[in-house]
Amino acid sequence: MEESRPFISVIIPTYERAGQLSVCLGALAAQDYPRDRFEVLVIDDGSATSPEASVETFRHQLNVRLLKQPHAGPAAARNYGAAHAKGAFLAFTDDDCAPAPGWLQSLATGFVSCSDCVLGGRTINELANNPYSTVSQLLVDYLYAHWNSDPEHATFFTSNNFALPGKCFHAVGGFDAGWTRAAGEDRDLCDRLIARGYRLIYAPDAFVYHAHPLTFRTFWRQHFDYGRGAHCLHQIRARRDPRRSGIKPLAFYLRILCYPFARTQGRKAVLLAALLAVAQAANAAGFFWERLSYKV
Repeated sequence: MEESRPFISVIIPTYERAGQLSVCLGALAAQDYPRDRFEVLVIDDGSATSPEASVETFRHQLNVRLLKQPHAGPAAARNYGAAHAKGAFLAFTDDDCAPAPGWLQSLATGFVSCSDCVLGGRTINELANNPYSTVSQLLVDYLYAHWNSDPEHATFFTSNNFALPGKCFHAVGGFDAGWTRAAGEDRDLCDRLIARGYRLIYAPDAFVYHAHPLTFRTFWRQHFDYGRGAHCLHQIRARRDPRRSGIKPLAFYLRILCYPFARTQGRKAVLLAALLAVAQAANAAGFFWERLSYKV
């Protein structure tokens, strides 16, 4: 039975989101998975207000531990959690996500079929009335459709919903803690896993609900930071393989703008396409800002 129900360590970095963390922990307490077959590690990344009260609420419902580190970013926090994990398998999600009840069971089923593979699940935007949150998730959906067109040989998973054997994570050195913002550390890790010969499998049945409210200002900042991260990633990739091209062809970006019309119609599709154009402008601004800073 233990082979079909592997012990999984769920790792959640958190920073100044005690309320959202409570929702995440509540979702984990409702998992359709034996309580003695998983643990939850919450890593407080130097919050001014400790999430200890939120964690304490679930002490009797979950095998949960709170770890703390000085503020160093989510990549370092995930590594810190992985270093203290007891499970043979690591599952990562974020404090603003609520895993569906079957999340862990879906991941476990995937690991029974392929014990040395990396699994990436699906993320669903829970804030459908927030156009900025909707567009940010729409962009991820487009990237998944593009980079994971063959689910059995995927190439990219976001860090809020993926899992892998601990030995694979440690073999590639985990996340690069040099990424102090949430802006490309997941793409970098996926690159290194693939380079080491690990297979990435898209597992859409393992899904989480994502509630990340955005305003125009935070939406711009998010995609500006993604652009900064993209430049850093291109520099890293160029060092690994100078022949690798960093910039996608124009058609790739034009398809992004057309993508909303394949998902919806009317004014909503036009609005989403316009906001995708704004996101791409912010991304480009961040990319070239980082490029100029890098040269300096």
